Amino acid sequence: MGFDLAYWHWLVLGMSLIAFEIFIPSFTVLWFGLGALVVALVLLLWPDLAVSWQLLGWTVLSVIFALAWFKFLKPKMTDRTKAGIAQEAIVGEIGFVIRAPQEVSRGRVRFTTPVLGDDEWDFICETDVNVGDKVSIKEASGNTLMVFKVR
Repeated sequence: MGFDLAYWHWLVLGMSLIAFEIFIPSFTVLWFGLGALVVALVLLLWPDLAVSWQLLGWTVLSVIFALAWFKFLKPKMTDRTKAGIAQEAIVGEIGFVIRAPQEVSRGRVRFTTPVLGDDEWDFICETDVNVGDKVSIKEASGNTLMVFKVR
């Protein structure tokens, strides 16, 4: 007496693995679940498929899905913002002065891409700068940037 896997066995396995991905946020188990769902679909079309072919198909499909994730999809999902990155990563970023510093207030600089989550920052500069000048970040000190004028 042999054990036959029906399409719904693979369907339940696939949905369970996909649901289990909630607890493992690495997109690892998801691909095994998708492989099981594809095997369930194949079993709907060919219900007499041997268990060994089902297991082989599940293994091959899971590996293909996982490799496709790491090779093609994951590199396109990288975060290109500087938010949450150490302050050393922002050194050298260039922005434009939108308010020149006065004796009683700091200047204001705007960046084309957000720096540490914000595109406008107060700044201190050792040299005189005017509105429209380019400045580069030397370091961050609290909520203020230390910048120098770019020529």
